[in-house]
Amino acid sequence: MGYGSVFAVREFRALWAGELFSQVGDQFARVALAVLVYQRTSSALLTGLVYALTYIPSFIGGVLLGGLADRHPRREVVVTVDLLRAVLTGLMAIPGLPLPVLCVLLTAMTTLGGPFKGAQLALLADVLTGDRYVLALSIRHMTIQSAQVGGFLVGGVLAQAVSPSAGLGVDALSFGAAALLVRFGVHARPAPTGADVDGRPSGRRATGGGLVMVWRHPGLRSLTALSWLAGCYIVPEGIAAPYADAVGAGTAVTVGLIMASDPIGSVVGAFVFGRFVPEHARIRALGPIALLAGVPLALCALRPGLAVSALLFAMSGALATAYHMQIGASFVQFVPASSKAEALGAMSSGLITVQGLGALAGGGLSDLFGAANTVAIAGVAGILLGLSPARTWMREARAVRSPDAAEDIREEVIPMSRDQ
Repeated sequence: MGYGSVFAVREFRALWAGELFSQVGDQFARVALAVLVYQRTSSALLTGLVYALTYIPSFIGGVLLGGLADRHPRREVVVTVDLLRAVLTGLMAIPGLPLPVLCVLLTAMTTLGGPFKGAQLALLADVLTGDRYVLALSIRHMTIQSAQVGGFLVGGVLAQAVSPSAGLGVDALSFGAAALLVRFGVHARPAPTGADVDGRPSGRRATGGGLVMVWRHPGLRSLTALSWLAGCYIVPEGIAAPYADAVGAGTAVTVGLIMASDPIGSVVGAFVFGRFVPEHARIRALGPIALLAGVPLALCALRPGLAVSALLFAMSGALATAYHMQIGASFVQFVPASSKAEALGAMSSGLITVQGLGALAGGGLSDLFGAANTVAIAGVAGILLGLSPARTWMREARAVRSPDAAEDIREEVIPMSRDQ
């Protein structure tokens, strides 16, 4: 089964194109906000805090609002959230908007990213199953990483040639375009019904129940913990500028090369792992690969030069993307259809949040220990923090069945293991 079989599904094409537009627009907005805040304040601290606001509030939205797509039709949730984000980003694009108002709008817009991710991933699992779902995740990862590279580069040019407000305006238009693509490209489906992962009616979950559900189930808990190791593995990207200085090549081109290394490796990892590795091997290898992703970063303690560092970051990115793809595929097999959005929202919004926190922590540690040592510390931390969830996953992986049974798994309740 190849990528053509996934793109042959009209609904997937609509979801993919919508995400591509919004991802490129988001990168435009991140560059525009960094330029805008620094132009007004000349403060690196405030610029960093505003950049963190493009990540961290997503967790709050995922926990508090992630269940919306388990109680309402998922397509309508995706479309509504995208339209709301288009309005909020359009308001942010108003020239001369006071900085506190800008931060409030940005926080609200980012908070909506939590329920959007949960609804979008759950809708994708409704559209595709089995190996097609894994290939779809592979395509998503390659698209997101490519959009990050292209969006950062073009967003910088746009912010400099026109204005930061133009970048925010493009982001607003991208949300509107994504909403239209999903509304007219994806079939309407009723709101899901059924039991929670522990057998209780899904409609009776309290607010924030997705996080509780993930925590109570060992399989979901281990997958989520392994996913959140991204907070360690994003550190090289967050401290690209000081790392470039540390290797003696502190130019803008060098910083761009370091930041692009991980996404480039991620594209390669998503393609190879998703296209050529069979599912049974992907499931068994998930835990070890999550730990191996930290090894290239730990080797930065040897203070390699620019070329070797870029290669190490690309290797880490390839391994990290490979195991994240399988996390997404295994996650939906553990969760019944009526609980997918809230569980996926808690996991994916937490992933975005820990990346923002990891970038901030990396900056603080870099001032204390130096950039190269900070990257090495992050790699070792990822390995150590991943040991326990990797062991748990090896036990829980036996509950994950073949793609032929994937449809049945989503409709049944998987019993809790004894170590709960």
